[in-house]
Amino acid sequence: MTFTTRPELRGTFGAVSSTHWLASTVGMSILEKGHTAFDAAVAAGFVLQVVEPHLNGPGGEVPIIVTPAGADAPVVISGQGPSPAKATIQYFKELGLDIIPGTGLLAACIPGAFGAWLTLLRDYGQAELEEVLAPAIYYARTGHPLVPRIANTIASMQELFQTHWPTSAAVYLPGGALPQSGKLFRNPHIADMYQLILDQTKSAGSREARINAALDFWYRGPIAEQIEQFCETQEVWDVSGRRHKGLITAQDMADYTPSIEKPVSVTYGDCEVFKCGPWSQGPVLLQMLQILKGTDIADLDPMGAEFVHLVIETAKLAMSDREAWYGDSVDVPMATLLSADYADIRRALIGRSASLEVRPGSPDGRNPNLPPLRAVGTIMQPGLGGGEPTVAREQPLPNDRQGEPALTREGAQRGDTVQVSTIDRWGNMVSATPSGGWFQSSPVIPGLGFSLTTRGQMFWLEEGLNSSLMPSTRPRTTLTPTTVFRDGKPYMALGTPGGDQQDQWQLIMLLRHLHKGMNLQEAIDAPSFHTDHLPSSFWPREISLGAVTLESRFSNTVCEDLAARGHKITVGDAWSEGRLSAVAREMDGDVQLVKAGANPRGVQGYAVAR
Repeated sequence: MTFTTRPELRGTFGAVSSTHWLASTVGMSILEKGHTAFDAAVAAGFVLQVVEPHLNGPGGEVPIIVTPAGADAPVVISGQGPSPAKATIQYFKELGLDIIPGTGLLAACIPGAFGAWLTLLRDYGQAELEEVLAPAIYYARTGHPLVPRIANTIASMQELFQTHWPTSAAVYLPGGALPQSGKLFRNPHIADMYQLILDQTKSAGSREARINAALDFWYRGPIAEQIEQFCETQEVWDVSGRRHKGLITAQDMADYTPSIEKPVSVTYGDCEVFKCGPWSQGPVLLQMLQILKGTDIADLDPMGAEFVHLVIETAKLAMSDREAWYGDSVDVPMATLLSADYADIRRALIGRSASLEVRPGSPDGRNPNLPPLRAVGTIMQPGLGGGEPTVAREQPLPNDRQGEPALTREGAQRGDTVQVSTIDRWGNMVSATPSGGWFQSSPVIPGLGFSLTTRGQMFWLEEGLNSSLMPSTRPRTTLTPTTVFRDGKPYMALGTPGGDQQDQWQLIMLLRHLHKGMNLQEAIDAPSFHTDHLPSSFWPREISLGAVTLESRFSNTVCEDLAARGHKITVGDAWSEGRLSAVAREMDGDVQLVKAGANPRGVQGYAVAR
């Protein structure tokens, strides 16, 4: 029997899996009230803003894949807000910048999460807004036990808060002291904000009218006005080492509406895998599956060097296409990128040795255009904050791995995001990947209690790319939830935090589950890996050619084999790669069986099912 940290949960009523146990239990409580997976996801999403503020917040974004029971295909709610109307390449050039800072206000995009969650609630759910907001209000006002990683992150930001971001210090350094792990932490400003929205909209009429009134309050009322005032009046220190004002206006907020879109998909065996469009990195997973169709991946040892090499080389090719072609643009040749013929061409480039090149393809005969490829260390860093939330943890190699000259170790745990996946007794499913607005990104807005997303750092300031900065355009986000149909029926909803690694980790889990029969928990728990052979989506946008990080649970033999092929191997902590959350369903006669698994890494993700 394969080792697991916990069982794959099974039941018939419903399941919720997320990156924090409080969000998962809140989601299940909504199901227990007779509500849907849509309502449960919304309630869990708002709780995650409160209990994982280092990874997402009210000022962030969320792509959501929604699958109504019996649907032929899911739909996508894009909660990725666009850039401000005043955000142009010329504006940044005049500031003397050739890369968008990863912190502060210049990178702030329109916060789309609130609009996306309420769109899901209004159009698909049945619960009242008060029901789904009540748990978040409770934990913000009464407090939630602070997990060690948040306490450590606040400590790493203490100097920046005290020196440059006093509004953040007022919230996250209460009384001037560092909050302690395990103790209750409160953010009453968020509780007051959400309660004010409820109070101001309760007399609007019908349920739909009240939700629409709440959207207006946020995007065309007091919240938008406070965001504009903060951006207009505050010069905020950022990683450029200088102070800048923000660009978001109340009109930008008023112009925003979450879009409802068709997903993109490919078939893989008896499955069809659905992702958000190329304004996300989601199609990367689909391109990787297309390439792997024509290989012997199904026969390989999923913990062996050949498996790792093949997945890594496939990821390099798909990620290079991401850099050359993806963006919020009508010019993305998506049909060709996902075609079998194109995959055949790309697959032929994979050899026995590690490629140290960035090799985008030429779909439809078009010439690719890559952004700058800056090696790690190219951008001088001021030492306070950064683009991607990173909590450094120094951890030694295991005793039997000491003194290995060909290998290094990595002590950084990365994550910029949270995840929630839900399924109910009727077969409705949701996969959502909220992010942005983490407290490392920008100062807390006084009176609101939250920070603005800095997702705009994912734009390039070079002309001619599909992901070049343009006004009122979505950045090509890393956020990438997944939904899988099997034999034409909804089967699985999954996702993970992890920036550029999200689709790599989801691919590895899917391959092990679909080909090797690992259950959800086994596939999540199994040792994982990723490559950084790609321009990072986060400031300072650097690339590490040939870099592969593996959890230390891989054998010495695997690491040595990969190093001999030319991969530049880093050995990470034994439980450092991925924070996957997944739910699934199958039929046992006329009865639906639900399944769930959650990530043990970070010691806070949990699934609930019955």
